[in-house]
Amino acid sequence: MPLIKEDINLNEYYYELKITPSKYYELFLDLIMSLSEDALEELDGSIIIRSEDELDEIMAGVEYFTHELTTTLGEDVACETTLEKIENQNWIQKYKDSIEPVVCGKFYIHPSWYEPKEDKVNILIDPALAFGSGHHETTSSCLDAISKYVKSGNTLIDVGAGSGILSIAASKLGAVCDICDTDPQATENAVINFASNGVTPKNVWTGSAVVSQEKYDFVVANIVADVLIMIHKDLKKVLKDDGILILSGILENYEDKVLKKFEEFEIIERIAKNEWRTLVLKGKN
Repeated sequence: MPLIKEDINLNEYYYELKITPSKYYELFLDLIMSLSEDALEELDGSIIIRSEDELDEIMAGVEYFTHELTTTLGEDVACETTLEKIENQNWIQKYKDSIEPVVCGKFYIHPSWYEPKEDKVNILIDPALAFGSGHHETTSSCLDAISKYVKSGNTLIDVGAGSGILSIAASKLGAVCDICDTDPQATENAVINFASNGVTPKNVWTGSAVVSQEKYDFVVANIVADVLIMIHKDLKKVLKDDGILILSGILENYEDKVLKKFEEFEIIERIAKNEWRTLVLKGKN
């Protein structure tokens, strides 16, 4: 389900909404993906939507969400929004030019308008509605961990799969992967991305990890810290006794809160990229 379509008839103008939250970036990203089906660009802590339709309602929704988040959390959450009407100068090509390939461990993640690399495990991901193209620190850290620890024949479940990039990577290393996400649009997009990469998930469903009756060598969850805390029992339930957890989407100041829910695990590796942390955990026994 790529966002880029070459047959769009360009109007004289388009609208660009730039959203820059002071914190809780992932929550704002999830909100915007639920509100808009237009192209999204992530750039230096901002989320940019471009559309030929007016974006006033989405901007109002973001402002309301910011107010409710501040009230609910009792924190000062700010979000700068800028809406512009811009003369159309082929923003599709500009958008494509802004998306660069990225190397993470053994993997080379590239959109369809770039050629693959012969010396890497290539993953083709066109920017789409579901989060995960390898550019964000949490995704690249998970790919680094998968590159290092996952072997052919391992079983893996990708919880909150999004674009499916993590389980696609594991599948390309020979792992047998199940994927799940609470967003049906994400699972649909992930299946398309699997097909584009010549691999197939074993099982796909919309819902939580515990729908599965299996236990896995690897449980991967790149989700915000609050959700990891909320579903910690589910993640443990589907992990083999000697299995490995890869947890990401954790801001530095939330790391201790997450680790308290996984006290029976030892930290094999902690991957830090800017303010984000990815934890690779294994049972102590």
